[in-house]
Amino acid sequence: MPTKEIKIPKFKSEAQEAEWWDAHPEVATSIMSRALKAGTARRGSLKTVTMRLPVADIRAAQDLAESKGLPYQTYIKMLLHQALERERRAS
Repeated sequence: MPTKEIKIPKFKSEAQEAEWWDAHPEVATSIMSRALKAGTARRGSLKTVTMRLPVADIRAAQDLAESKGLPYQTYIKMLLHQALERERRAS
């Protein structure tokens, strides 16, 4: 059975893109699932770190991640990565 093609629109701004991804968490989940099954997911080298975070921030991340169908630690990593990319581009 062929898999359904995923169509991601062109965006005029980062805010528009973020809004679209927030409204379509199933697309990100589908893309990651396909990449994992195909063995094409980028995993890079990883290092385990321990951080103390405010409980309220963890709860917020858990709630937001759940609404997007993601594990909360994956969601936190995604947010950190996006923030670092923005900072790199701004430098």
